Amino acid sequence: MNDSVDGIGITAVERDTGIHKETLRVWERRYGFPSPWRDGTGERLYPAEQVQRLRLVKRLLDAGHRPGRVVAASVQELSLLLQLPAAVPVAGTALEPFEIAACTALLQSHDVEGLRRALSEVILRRGLGRGVIEVFAPLTTRIDELWMSGALQLFQEHLYGESLQGVLRQAMHALPPPTGRQPRVLLTTLPGESHAQGLLMVEALLGLEGAVCLSLGVETPLAQLPAAAVACRVDVVALSFSGQLAPRAMLDGLASLRTQLPVAVEIWAGSSGGRALRLPSYPEGVRCLDGLAAIAPEIARWREL
Repeated sequence: MNDSVDGIGITAVERDTGIHKETLRVWERRYGFPSPWRDGTGERLYPAEQVQRLRLVKRLLDAGHRPGRVVAASVQELSLLLQLPAAVPVAGTALEPFEIAACTALLQSHDVEGLRRALSEVILRRGLGRGVIEVFAPLTTRIDELWMSGALQLFQEHLYGESLQGVLRQAMHALPPPTGRQPRVLLTTLPGESHAQGLLMVEALLGLEGAVCLSLGVETPLAQLPAAAVACRVDVVALSFSGQLAPRAMLDGLASLRTQLPVAVEIWAGSSGGRALRLPSYPEGVRCLDGLAAIAPEIARWREL
């Protein structure tokens, strides 16, 4: 590895630590570490002390720790964790349905057809709603963690995403068409939030409750949303978050959107991972859903208005 005066290039860091370039970029955005410098052409350069810290992170990930626990930890915390046994999750418990381990193994063995069958069987056994909340949401989080830790490659993460989207789309097409007065919901994510699987899971749960869904896909420019909401005559703009955006960016985006939308149009914000958003406060006029399971009660509340 060649050190330059200003730092170490991302290719050299990838080779030295075994952490993929894409993973380093995601950690930088999600956890604030690593925090490389930029050279005159905008290329990332990593200080030597950050590379050493990344080596410790990689050792802990290989031992079974999750990125959310170790990536943002200090060198002292990482050194302490290296002296402790890693917590090994047990598949098939109430905390982790057996389908998660089965689908992960199928993906790791590149059995795409088997993975699609397994995902479809989840819906047959549990139904669409429970399948999304109990299996697909935590499974997606697991796949994301495995990719960020380097245990899965980017193409494998894409194979999973496409397989899940195909299964969910098929299940959504089988839903009965909405009848009567139902909420019209515009779905998207803010720029910098590229988690398409989470957005589709939200759409599936909304459709299951009879909502009329209009999805713009991910990363719609904020300035486009007010015009889209008016043109599509929506009652709700629903935004999905997976943790890619920093809390400050999330708060600023929600506050800005609230000032631009008509008062009658509600804003719903929620985590696609099934948990509540971890924000210190919420802009006035924004309804923050406490996980995916809160979608059905929120639809019921809207109908009562």
